[in-house]
Amino acid sequence: MPRFRLDIEYDGSRFAGWQHQADQLSVQQAIEQAIEKFCGEQVRIRAAGRTDAGVHATAQVAHVDLAKSWAGDKVRDAVNAHLQAAGARIVILNAALVADGFDARFSATGRHYLYRILNRRAPSALEKGKVWWVPKRLDAEAMHEAAKVLLGRHDFTTFRSTQCQAESPVRTLAQLDVSRMGDLIEVRTSARSFLHNQVRSMVGSLRRVGDGSWSAADLKEALEARDRAACGQVAPPDGLFLVGVDYPAEQTDQSVPPSARSSDQLAPP
Repeated sequence: MPRFRLDIEYDGSRFAGWQHQADQLSVQQAIEQAIEKFCGEQVRIRAAGRTDAGVHATAQVAHVDLAKSWAGDKVRDAVNAHLQAAGARIVILNAALVADGFDARFSATGRHYLYRILNRRAPSALEKGKVWWVPKRLDAEAMHEAAKVLLGRHDFTTFRSTQCQAESPVRTLAQLDVSRMGDLIEVRTSARSFLHNQVRSMVGSLRRVGDGSWSAADLKEALEARDRAACGQVAPPDGLFLVGVDYPAEQTDQSVPPSARSSDQLAPP
């Protein structure tokens, strides 16, 4: 069966996360329903990251197997039409045929997240649900310096949900940068994979450094405690975005003959 890679953007505010839920609408379900309306097939799509309720994406990646080798443009436009008709804040940015061995989740070699903090006395009139509003002044430079203690390979038990199903709490954090642009603080982080709630947990603890409650030494102590109780407040989902997923070149649409590809594909994120 032809396999398609889907590059997806969505506002997670009104969804119960990516994954199927028994009694609430998920991003996955909304896309699958749109695909069924397009081609009549009941499918299951697999994504690179199972984002939580309220988390957004500018560059989620999923794959789906369809019975017919449609043009990528046709898949993208038809699925988008049904998503828009349903009022879903989800957009397929690109659809392209890929090699059978491509797997959106297991082929991924890196994932990139952005967390946005609005740091000013007044809340946002335009970005509610897209930022974490923190009215107390935060020291972004102190947060950035403290973040360095989390880089590298560690046991991140302190920074993962008690509901996390990963077999091991050990992860290798490749990037954790904090920067300020006016009233907006951005936390950017990258790793091959993350634990459940790891990014939000790290951001919540960095916020304590920013407001002076913790030092970098306190953050390191929390990490080394390997105890969920040592974590600071978990940041809300509002400000979290999945902004990129990496794949090896041989696992992307570059391995599909040009004649079989869509005419306007995006490069891998």
